[in-house]
Amino acid sequence: MDSGNDMSGEAMASDNPTVGGAPMMADMNIVENAVNSPIHTTLVAAVQQANLVETLQGEGPFTVFAPTDEAFAALPDGTVETLMMDENREQLAGILTAHVVPGNLTTQALRDEFGSDGFAHLTTVSGDALSVGERDGQLYAFDESGNNYLISTGDVMQSNGVIHVVDGVLLPE
Repeated sequence: MDSGNDMSGEAMASDNPTVGGAPMMADMNIVENAVNSPIHTTLVAAVQQANLVETLQGEGPFTVFAPTDEAFAALPDGTVETLMMDENREQLAGILTAHVVPGNLTTQALRDEFGSDGFAHLTTVSGDALSVGERDGQLYAFDESGNNYLISTGDVMQSNGVIHVVDGVLLPE
């Protein structure tokens, strides 16, 4: 399939989008690919701090709405540092699992789930609500707090699911 030219980038990009300029390999799991993404260093550190690495390396499938480093940086000053404290591990895990939906929901699968209100209403691993809607041909993720963020890169296929890069941190109520 790949003819051994696994460093071409171009061949990999045709199969799977790059994220932050880094190739994402469909045969690697969510954590393995996230570690290689230069725009997800905060997310990777948070997943490690929340003890979710093993879960996200599991069989799945999982659909992950993955906030970028810029998304975390846009939170109020001190928020990330506070969440990364050992005593806040449970709260951090709750926020992170509010970005994960069971299943392998590609952008087409999300569109197929749109109801009469124009949204796909999903339940995250944390039990929180997450909705996806479309505006001007772009998909947006909506959290319980009423925030909505652009899905800037969709359909990043993984061995155990799919990642959609989102430009904000989705917060449960």
